[in-house]
Amino acid sequence: MGLRDVPVEIIVSGVPAGEVVTVSIAGDDFWVPADSDGRVAVPPVELAGTGIAEIIATYGARTVTAELRILPGWVSLLPALLAIAVALVLRNVLPALLIGLWLGAAALKGFSITGLFEGLLDVFSVFIINALANPDHAAIIGFSMMIGGMVGIITRNGGMTSVVRMIVSRAKTAVGGQVSIWFMGLMIFFDDYANTMVVGNTARPITDQLKISREKLAYIVDSTAAPVVCLALITTWIGYEVSLIDDALQGISELQHLPAYSVFLSSIPFSFYPILAVFFVIVVASTGRDMGPMYKAEVRARNGVVEPLSPDELPSMTGDTLEPKKNIPLRAINAFIPIIVMIFGLGLGLYVTGTASLGPGEHSLRDIVGQSNAYQAMLWSSFAGALTAAGLSVGQRILNTHEAVDAWYGGARATLFGMIVLVLAWSMSDVTAALNAKGYLISILGDSMPVALVPAIIFVLAAVTAFSTGTSWGTMGILMPLTIPLAWAVMTVNGMADPAGMHILYSAVSCVLAGAVWGDHCSPISDTTVLSSIASGCDHIEHVRTQMPYALLVGTVAVALGTIPAGYGVSPWISIVIGGTLLFFLLRFFGRKADEAI
Repeated sequence: MGLRDVPVEIIVSGVPAGEVVTVSIAGDDFWVPADSDGRVAVPPVELAGTGIAEIIATYGARTVTAELRILPGWVSLLPALLAIAVALVLRNVLPALLIGLWLGAAALKGFSITGLFEGLLDVFSVFIINALANPDHAAIIGFSMMIGGMVGIITRNGGMTSVVRMIVSRAKTAVGGQVSIWFMGLMIFFDDYANTMVVGNTARPITDQLKISREKLAYIVDSTAAPVVCLALITTWIGYEVSLIDDALQGISELQHLPAYSVFLSSIPFSFYPILAVFFVIVVASTGRDMGPMYKAEVRARNGVVEPLSPDELPSMTGDTLEPKKNIPLRAINAFIPIIVMIFGLGLGLYVTGTASLGPGEHSLRDIVGQSNAYQAMLWSSFAGALTAAGLSVGQRILNTHEAVDAWYGGARATLFGMIVLVLAWSMSDVTAALNAKGYLISILGDSMPVALVPAIIFVLAAVTAFSTGTSWGTMGILMPLTIPLAWAVMTVNGMADPAGMHILYSAVSCVLAGAVWGDHCSPISDTTVLSSIASGCDHIEHVRTQMPYALLVGTVAVALGTIPAGYGVSPWISIVIGGTLLFFLLRFFGRKADEAI
């Protein structure tokens, strides 16, 4: 399949080495010798018009013909655009991705009744099956389910609850309580759902006692969940993020050699919104200052009314896999040891696979991590962490074997939705690659989009998509397959497709993640926003109403002082320092202390 006015490469295989082949297409003739593998690569050809173009290859006395379907270039973008549009309308990413996949598969077959039917079947029998059959994809699914299972076990054995209580219970003032909750948000860095549910439910009685509003608790919980998880080195998000990056890199010949995990690590300093969001929470917590609706909520709480005035309080999270088993000793070590084993296992796995890849000799840590097999390391570490959690639970007779397995299954089950989205996102990436969406984007945007503003544009698009759909994962799955090719195309046209211009690519990758998290924070239909309200016992609309001004402020500063300057080559560390300083003084100048209003 080819696109009108977009260069297409034609390959003829099975030719005797050195044999000169004559290839005719659309009135143009090419004479190309076969390489040592018997392949003939015809120089990229731009074809005008649409329909069927006949390709004739002749060598010796043999002639081979084939038909190439030519489609309008904009058709290659339809699957992703339709997925975004359907997600905005239905507020659900699964049917959106499926419909987008169907359209893409049908385009490859030809827009006819037969093509529509065959395309629908190909969605599952070709694209989804191929996505599942990929060994790296299978490793990501295994890692994500294993780490989810570990979270289920250390939640059920009381370890995570003990850690939260041990830290939060030491707080004696409202400021101390807020700082403790922020710290716990950093401690439970490996899963946003676990972070939200454990910290919110466990800290609520203590914050009520310290007269901290439920809105403030929900804000701290929400803003130290996804931002921390998308920045940490080993989380339930990392496999998903790295896999999407890897799939996009494989579609660009110049970038196929880059390890996806290394690209992710390089993008972290450009994740301005998550970094500044976590920073702003500690500034708000430690200074005791608030602005807007949050200030009013805190004043109300200091006067003894910690719950929102709205009567629609959401129930607390319940369920066997979300709460510790009753009548068991709560020991923080049962959470610390599995997490330490997992972190140490990741580092060891990266080192072992990296040094094995590089061979003997002295190597820098960056080179070792860059050449490591991140999928293998994540599998080893997550498996070791889950086994350790189960062994500690059964060995101390806190859980029996059946209860440990049930707890693991409950945690793994919580990752199922994300895995389904991920498989569909992989499939969407394959469809857009087959339709050569990258080539079309290069032809229409490569020389017209300001290269320095590409990351900021991507951030806004991701934010709007996540706000409208309520899902960070769905947003990343839809946009990442298009973001990396688009960024690379613009870099190429502007002569920046070299190490000196890689900051554009890293920033673009980070902006998909950062924009998705920002939109998630502001969206009233976001899963983590709803969970934060539930776990904190806060009216959901009040949580959204009080958190949104903070998210808008941090997001504006992140784009204006971080993403845009980074596009022009400003060091991200300078932007983070300047942005953090501005946020501190804005809160200092406009914020007020609720304690002084009593």
